[in-house]
Amino acid sequence: MAAAAGSPAVTMFTSTTDYCSCKAHRAFRFPVVLVGTAESNSFFRTRSITTARNLSSISPRSSSSVLTAAMTTDASAKVIDGKSVAKEIRDEIAAEISRMKDSIGVIPGLAVILVGDRKDSATYVRNKKKSCESVGINSYEVRLPEDSSEQEVLKHISGFNDDPFVHGILVQLPLPRHMNEQNVLNAVCIEKDVDGFHPLNIGRLAMRDREPLFVPCTPKGCIELLHRYGVDIKGKRAVVIGRSNIVGMPAALLLQREDATVSVVHSRTKNPEKITREADIIISAVGQPNMVKGSWIKPGSVVIDVGINPVEDAKSPRGYRLVGDVCYEEASKIASAITPVPGGVGPMTIAMLLSNTLISAKRVNNFM
Repeated sequence: MAAAAGSPAVTMFTSTTDYCSCKAHRAFRFPVVLVGTAESNSFFRTRSITTARNLSSISPRSSSSVLTAAMTTDASAKVIDGKSVAKEIRDEIAAEISRMKDSIGVIPGLAVILVGDRKDSATYVRNKKKSCESVGINSYEVRLPEDSSEQEVLKHISGFNDDPFVHGILVQLPLPRHMNEQNVLNAVCIEKDVDGFHPLNIGRLAMRDREPLFVPCTPKGCIELLHRYGVDIKGKRAVVIGRSNIVGMPAALLLQREDATVSVVHSRTKNPEKITREADIIISAVGQPNMVKGSWIKPGSVVIDVGINPVEDAKSPRGYRLVGDVCYEEASKIASAITPVPGGVGPMTIAMLLSNTLISAKRVNNFM
């Protein structure tokens, strides 16, 4: 995440993981569109929906009301409650960790490296630690001063790579300007890359008949929401707005793996409104407040809004409020289902981080 230029009171989130820190049955028969966040003002970012044991044991909410809404253009869309689903997943993860601890005496561990003294980053790290504790994951933290060398960070990553008690490694972004972010992220061994950003994990995600060890948390959370709300992805037209490495491209790859026909809309796309309006499923991740208007939405489509954007609001004690990429007031009158902002994708991202850490611990210990 980054502070908005010239406005220190306003926080710009560059990852939904950071924001959320402060398969069941399929029933839908209509288009879906995805919308997401942007990193450094680029146009989007984020499969392997490999979840922990029993992650899909909870029955999805009834889709009958959603289907009814899809046939009635003047009905309000069903709200896809990411906060509630994320809590269910955290409860499932906690139960599985308890089972693993009782069976083989192993507790998953997540290591976080924080460089510098940014208050926002420190808050995110503190909240991630709190989330780990809530499900029984051990957390390990290294805090380094702003002027630390890249080699010092790589040294700590190497230590965590070799530590059998650590099953996931997360480097808090952004890093100081004098560090090469790609070099640092690539140093995390693929078996502990719970963020899913390692080139080998992304490469496997893009190849047929290959499975990544981990899927980036935000795109994974988007697909999990679709599954839990009974959205049928197979054969549907899906549009992903944004092509970032963090959300957009991984989300498109995941949808393709689910046999959707996928189009990616980005800053150079001609007629983005026309293309998006053909989608049954929309995922938006561009980091532009209220960019996707009601006129972009196909009646009955499903909208996943990954965007988290601060806009000025004199009535708010903070001076701003958070909105998505999609104009909720307009889209909710046309779509059959939609995620709110906040409370939609954000809580799912941290839940998927915890899920990936559990998956890593189970894999290395051959625990089923």
